[in-house]
Amino acid sequence: MSYEWKFNPRPYSDQEAKELLKDVASPETTDWHYNTHQKGYVTALNTIEKALETADRSKANGNYSEIGELKRRLTWNHSGALLHDIYWQGLGGDGDPKKGPEILREIEKEFGSFDAWKTDFKAAAVAAKLSGWGLLVYDALYSQRLLNILVDEHQYGAIWGGVPLIALDVFEHAYYHKDGPARAKYIDNVISHLHWGRIDERFKKLVRK
Repeated sequence: MSYEWKFNPRPYSDQEAKELLKDVASPETTDWHYNTHQKGYVTALNTIEKALETADRSKANGNYSEIGELKRRLTWNHSGALLHDIYWQGLGGDGDPKKGPEILREIEKEFGSFDAWKTDFKAAAVAAKLSGWGLLVYDALYSQRLLNILVDEHQYGAIWGGVPLIALDVFEHAYYHKDGPARAKYIDNVISHLHWGRIDERFKKLVRK
């Protein structure tokens, strides 16, 4: 029996999103990005799950096989769905890091200051390919420290054991409708609207267990 992947709700309604995120993205983008684009990843995951039930494992090979393509697209759509969940969870605030005291202390410990973290995080997000992400992750399995990383597409550059705490979508569809090619402006707007209370709760739940 195949697993059913869920299309998770955002921490605000669709109407609230248009108001809360109006400086981040156009109202149309806020709607399309979640209700069409992200939902498409979840729909694809469920389609793949059903196909895996009958895929012929005996024909697997390193060039082309149905099972290989299904497994490959499962991880890609999984990453897309998950990162978008984290993207929305991190938005909708006033950007005040003092509202996330535990994660702020960890940021200041690792980067020296919040401003130094922000400079490095922005640079990582700007440097991602036109289809990519900027991420703050906790490197749980290796160095046990916070890292700003960039990921091309949904997963090229991701690190094993990296717990994503902030995910910033820099695919062009996230900002072109409002800001055109001004990626850096969009990133500044995202940072200014981070909800550090929810980011702090994620840090405490997944890192400071």
